[in-house]
Formats: sequence, C-alpha cells, structure tokens
Amino acid sequence: MLPLTAHTGTAVPLARSDVDTDTIIPSDYCRRLTKTGFGPGLFAQWRQDPAFVLNQARHAGASVLVAERNFGTGSSREPAVWALRDWGFAAVVAEGFGDIFERNALRNGLLPVRLPTDAVTTLRSAVEADPALPVTVDLAESTVCAGEWTWSFRVDEHARWLLLNGLDEIDVTLAEETAIAAYERSRPHWLVPAAPVAP
Repeated sequence: MLPLTAHTGTAVPLARSDVDTDTIIPSDYCRRLTKTGFGPGLFAQWRQDPAFVLNQARHAGASVLVAERNFGTGSSREPAVWALRDWGFAAVVAEGFGDIFERNALRNGLLPVRLPTDAVTTLRSAVEADPALPVTVDLAESTVCAGEWTWSFRVDEHARWLLLNGLDEIDVTLAEETAIAAYERSRPHWLVPAAPVAP
C-alpha cells in the first residue's frame, strides 16, 4: 500500500443512512479471486437510476464519499472496501460505520472518518452546493478541512500508524523475518523424524 498522510479531492454527497455492504457491492460481483476489479459493481443497483449521485457528471472523479450514519453495516464483505477503492475513493466520511467494514477499510487503505452529525450535515450541504469544493482529509493532523470549516477526528492509533507508513499486518510480520527464523531454529522440535521406509 502507498502511505496515506493527507488526501485532497472533491466529494460525493451520499444522503443515505444504514447503507449495508450488500448494497455497496452486490453478491453477483463478488466472484473475483483478486482485490481489484470491483469498481463496476459499486452501488450497482442504485446506479441503474440515472439520477443517482455517482452517475452525475458534476461528481465525476470525486475521491471522498460523504455518507450518513451506519455506513457499511451488514455482512463482513471485504469487497465492499475494494469496490470503493477501485472507484477511486480514498476516504469515507460518515457519522458512523459498521464495525467490520471499518476494520476492513483500515486494513485496505481506505480511510473511514467518523464526524459528528452536525459536521457531516454541514459538509454534505457544502458539497451539494459546490461539487468542486476541495475536501482535505489529513490523517497526519487528524482533520477534515473544506472551505471555512475544519473538523477533528480520531482513528485507532495502530491502524493510523500502518496507514501513515503504507503498511499492513503482513508487512509488519515480514519485517521480523530474521527474528522469526532465528526463533524457529532455536526452539525444540518435538516431532520425531519418520523412519525410512524399506524398499
């Protein structure tokens, strides 16, 4: 993963609450064996409506999603995060997230930002009024800035450190490869080698 310190982009106002992972990426799109290629399935049912916000030209290229409460509830569908990333989103700002979705997002380089209801409402209204408004999500400073407004947010410190350094848990483990190998060489081996089989 690339380090995520701060991201600036335009935003999509998704004025919907309780958006579950089945809606974010329907099961028909979850048959791939990779973590990429899920973008076409993002909000597939809603995108059948030409008026849906992701279909609007004024929000083309937006990289911050502004939702409402309980975003990413439901099943532990990790492709929901992959689909958002494939579409081009770097961060999702909402009043709250499903627990598993939030953990999956942090592990996959998508920043979930919890803000109070009044902050989310103000941000969403500002983006609706001006789709070109730059929104900066700064993980290093733990702030969201848009126009005249600045809000602070908190992220689990370990997850924050991983994102700032562009690491995942596998990277952290591999960094200890020398120590792990030394331990494996030194520990007692309790299995007795099998006797050779007579020809």
